[in-house]
Amino acid sequence: MSTVAGVVLAAGGGRRYGMAKALVEYGGSLLVERAVRTARAVCDPVLVVLGARAVDVWRTADLDGATVLANRDWETGMASSLRTGLDGLRGWPVAAGRRGGGAIDAALVTLVDMPGMTPEALAALAAHAAPDALAVATYDGVRGHPVLIGRDHWAGVVATATGDEGARRYLATHPVTEVDCTGLADPADLDVPPGEVPSAP
Repeated sequence: MSTVAGVVLAAGGGRRYGMAKALVEYGGSLLVERAVRTARAVCDPVLVVLGARAVDVWRTADLDGATVLANRDWETGMASSLRTGLDGLRGWPVAAGRRGGGAIDAALVTLVDMPGMTPEALAALAAHAAPDALAVATYDGVRGHPVLIGRDHWAGVVATATGDEGARRYLATHPVTEVDCTGLADPADLDVPPGEVPSAP
């Protein structure tokens, strides 16, 4: 049985939203709490990468069961958070009590600002976990999140990730399994507060 780690990227400052998205309340809980709970339903361990207002998030949010990592370079974009998360997994100690045991085969990367993400969508990706796996969720044929990155690819993703692209450049040059998650989750992200019209980038 493959062991899949969850990596929740929650470091952004939410420039268009007006505040750090990790601290946004949605449906009775903070976005970061929702993301961690969803990841924990499928993944073990779960790492959450904080950046903007990291101390406030750490003090305020219920992150029970997750390991918190701080990305000091969060202002440079999502790629630095992805690097922080994957670097945190390399050499992760084998915990005898962890589900599945053994080394971590793959990382399942999710974003904090997708409150419609579900354990079902994560499980669909996790089913493809292997050290050499690369898989991405699709919704009506459009690629989205989560993204599954096998251990064999971590170094390559870390080396090529820049700005807000995350693993996009690496995925564009390697074979990727597309996993249809249409109907399993809502892929919409919260770029602006509900009721506001997004402005042009």
